[in-house]
Amino acid sequence: MDNFFWFSVYIAINAFLLLLLTFNVSRIRLKYKISVGDNGNKELIYAIRTHANGLEQVLIFAFVILALSFANSSNTVLSILVISFSIARFSHAFGMLKKSFPARRIGAGLTYLLQLIAIIVLAIEIII
Repeated sequence: MDNFFWFSVYIAINAFLLLLLTFNVSRIRLKYKISVGDNGNKELIYAIRTHANGLEQVLIFAFVILALSFANSSNTVLSILVISFSIARFSHAFGMLKKSFPARRIGAGLTYLLQLIAIIVLAIEIII
């Protein structure tokens, strides 16, 4: 299987998550008739921050997955990283939006751990 398959899967899953988070921001803006900024609306603040955090984490990990794909990392490693990271991001978004601290903490912790693992794997791939 071509290693770029897992990069494509990663992009598809996480682009979908970001699209859902974008729709959520728009839904809340329409609900409260807030076109610019957040007007101090807590629900909108959480929605905007959840979307922004998703962008922050998803984009940088995409570059790492792409680099691992170029380095011909194993499909097993790529599949584990892509699937686990995607689950972590959904968990984090759920935790942020539903104010479930355990889901948010698990999602954030897994995100950081998987980023570290991916960076280490990439460093090993570069050295070898």
